[in-house]
Amino acid sequence: MQLDSSLTTVSTWAMTKNSFPSWAESAPRLIAVAAGRAAADTVIRNGQWVNVHTREILPDQSIAIADGRIAYVGPDASHCVGENTEIIEAHGRFMIPGLCDGHMHIESGMLTPAEFARAVIPHGTTSMFTDPHEIANVLGIEGVRMMHDEALLQPINIFTQMPSCAPSAPGLETTGYEITPENVAEAMTWPGIVGLGEMMNFPGVIHADPKMLAEMAATQEAGKTIGGHYASPDLGPNFHAYAAGGPADDHEGTCEADAVKRVRQGMRAMMRFGSAWYDVESQITAVTEKGLDPRGFILCTDDCHSGTLTQDGHMNRAVRHAIDVGCDPLIALQMATINTATHFGLERELGSITPGRRADVILTSDLHSLPIELVIARGVTVAKDGECLVTCPHYDWPDHARQTVHLGKQLSAPDFAIPAPEGTATVKAKVIGIVENQAPTKALSAVLQVRDGLVQPETETDIAQVALVERHRGTGSVANGFVSGFGYQGDMAMASTVAHDSHQMIVVGTCRENMALAANRLGEVSGGMVIFKDGQEIALVELPIAGLMSDEPAKEVAIKAQGIVDGMRACGCTLNNANIQHSFLALVVIPELRLSDLGLVDVVKFELTDLLESTT
Repeated sequence: MQLDSSLTTVSTWAMTKNSFPSWAESAPRLIAVAAGRAAADTVIRNGQWVNVHTREILPDQSIAIADGRIAYVGPDASHCVGENTEIIEAHGRFMIPGLCDGHMHIESGMLTPAEFARAVIPHGTTSMFTDPHEIANVLGIEGVRMMHDEALLQPINIFTQMPSCAPSAPGLETTGYEITPENVAEAMTWPGIVGLGEMMNFPGVIHADPKMLAEMAATQEAGKTIGGHYASPDLGPNFHAYAAGGPADDHEGTCEADAVKRVRQGMRAMMRFGSAWYDVESQITAVTEKGLDPRGFILCTDDCHSGTLTQDGHMNRAVRHAIDVGCDPLIALQMATINTATHFGLERELGSITPGRRADVILTSDLHSLPIELVIARGVTVAKDGECLVTCPHYDWPDHARQTVHLGKQLSAPDFAIPAPEGTATVKAKVIGIVENQAPTKALSAVLQVRDGLVQPETETDIAQVALVERHRGTGSVANGFVSGFGYQGDMAMASTVAHDSHQMIVVGTCRENMALAANRLGEVSGGMVIFKDGQEIALVELPIAGLMSDEPAKEVAIKAQGIVDGMRACGCTLNNANIQHSFLALVVIPELRLSDLGLVDVVKFELTDLLESTT
C-alpha cells in the first residue's frame, strides 16, 4: 500500500495527548528535589528497596518522586517533603521496579492496547515492548499506526516494534497487506518505535534476502533494536548465519541448549511464559544450574489470552513461575526489569528504582508469591489491591478497520471436501500434529478412509479436518488438510479469524456442514471465534477490529473466550489453551507442518507439500 502522509502527524498527535516530560525537561527539578531545595510530588517511606542494579535488598529506604520520575532514593527523604507532598507508607514492604514484558503481541489477548493496559496494570506491568505484526498482516502499516497511536495514549509505557515480516514467509502464504523496507524506514521516525519486530523469515536472513537486509539496515541506522525469531532446532551454520544478520534477541528457544547458544552469540535469550508457551523451566537452568551470567536473559509472555490476564496475571505470573522453578527472586526480577530496559537501550529511562528513571514502582509484601499491592506508573498510583485506578483512553477505530472479513461467497460443505484419486478406498495423508504447550507441531501421517470419493476425518484416531479460508480479498478459496491432537468427537467445527500470522480464517472440524456454518458466522460478525456442535452455535466471541480484537473490557472478552474453551471441551478437547493452539495452525514459520491459503506447508524445508502421500 502507499504510505499515508498523515501517519507521522497522527502519531505525533497521539504522543501529545499523553505527553510525559523527558529527563532533560525534568532534570532541574529532580536535582532540586534530591538536594532538598524543592518538594517532591510523592514520597514513599519505610520500604525495602530492591535494587536490580546491585541485586540487593536495602531496608528502611524512601523514594522521592517529581514530574513522574525518581529524584531520590535513600534512607531518609524528609528533606524532599513539602506541604503538598503526598506520603505513601510502604510499611516495610518491598519496593520493586514496574515489570517489563520484553516481547509480546497485544492482539493475542484479543484486546485493544487500551483494554490490554487496563487488564495488566493491576498485575504490575508498567512497560511493554509490543510487536503488532498480527494487525500488520490485515491492515498493513496503517494498522500498525493505529496500534501505535492507541499505545501512546496509555498511562503506562507501551513501546512498539515495527513488524518485519508480513507475510512471514513470502511465497508460502498470502496476507492482507505487505510490509516493505520503506514502511520500516518510515516507522523508525515515529515516537514510541523502539525497533524492528521479530524477524520470522529466518531463511530469508540466512540466505541474505535483500528485502530482509534492507529492513534490518533501516533499523540499525536508526539506532534501534532488531527482534529475533529463529524457530529451528538447527544450531549449526544456519543459526550462526542468522545471528550474523543482526537479530539481537530470540524468544523461540525451548531448551537449555537453545538459551546457551543464543547468549554465547551476544543475543538475549527471551524465555516466554504466556498462556500456551511454557519455555522458562526448560531454559532457565542455563542460569540456575549452568551458572551463566543472567544479564543475557529476559522474561516475556509472547502471547497472553484475556482469560490468563484476568485470572492469573501477566508478567507477575512469569516472574513467580521463574522463581517456582528455581530462579533466585532477585535474578527473576532483573530478567523482568533492568535486563529488558537495557536490551532496548532504555536503561536510563526505566527498569530500576534509581534517580532520573520513570517512577514505575510496585509495593509487594513477598518476593516469592509476589502479590501486587500497589502500582505506581510515571509517578501516579495506577492500581491498588487488584483494581485499576486510571483511565486507559481508546483510539477511534475507523469503520474499515472493523470490516475486514471478506469471504467472497456463502460457503457450503463442498468447499471443505478433500477429493481422493478415483477408485481408491484409502489414502495416506499428511497430518499436522499438535504439541501441547509448545508452538512447534509434528509432521504426522495416517491412513484414512475414502467414502463417496472424499477423504474422511477419523475421530476414533483423533484426526479432524482443518481448513484455511481466504478472508482478506474475498477470493472464496479454501485450502484443506488434516490435524491431530484436539481430541474432537461428534459433529462439530471451530472457526477463528485469529490465525497467525496471515490471519486468514482457520477452521477445524469433524463435519463439513458444521465447518461451513462456523465460517459463514464469522463473516456475519466481522471476525472472532465460534464453535458449532450438531449444527448449533454453542460459543462465540466477536473480534470486530481487524478480526483480531475487541474494544470491550478484558473481563467481558474473557467470559466469552472462556465460552470458547468450554465449547472445545464439550466437543472432546482437553488441551491446555487449545484455542491458542488452534490459532497457530497457519503459522508457516514454525516447524514442522502448517496450512496456509496456498496449501500444506513443510516448514522444515520451507516449501509447499502434497497433502496425500499415497493411495490404495
